[in-house]
Amino acid sequence: MRYEETALIDAPIDLIWRLTIRIDDWPTFLPTVRRVQRLDAGELRVGSSARLEQPGQSSAVWTVTRLDPMREFTWETKRPGLRLTGRHLLEPAGTGTRMTLVLQGAGPLAGVASVLLGGMMRTSLRRESAGFAERAAAVHES
Repeated sequence: MRYEETALIDAPIDLIWRLTIRIDDWPTFLPTVRRVQRLDAGELRVGSSARLEQPGQSSAVWTVTRLDPMREFTWETKRPGLRLTGRHLLEPAGTGTRMTLVLQGAGPLAGVASVLLGGMMRTSLRRESAGFAERAAAVHES
């Protein structure tokens, strides 16, 4: 299973990158994240992990697997029979940024999860994308 949402955001890529990697701030502007608890200290890096609480889901520990500054932030979580990978991909788009959010699932329960939760996952990606765009607009105009 794979879900993807792309948005053009009228804000520079460095701003979108800062919003992306400051995961502690996500609950203040993303309706898809209720709480973030970092499980390590310092800057976000490959191997960093955090416990996320999201609406309609049990909490999960996400671990950073790829961090390419100004381009990509990828992390994953594992549940019985399912591995979820979340990707935040950034590209310059004129004076703004093209942000693509990807959620991929693999494992024996990926098909079942897609059937049962596919609609919720698509909606969550749209809401998250909108949250980043709204926060970027508010910060960029300040």
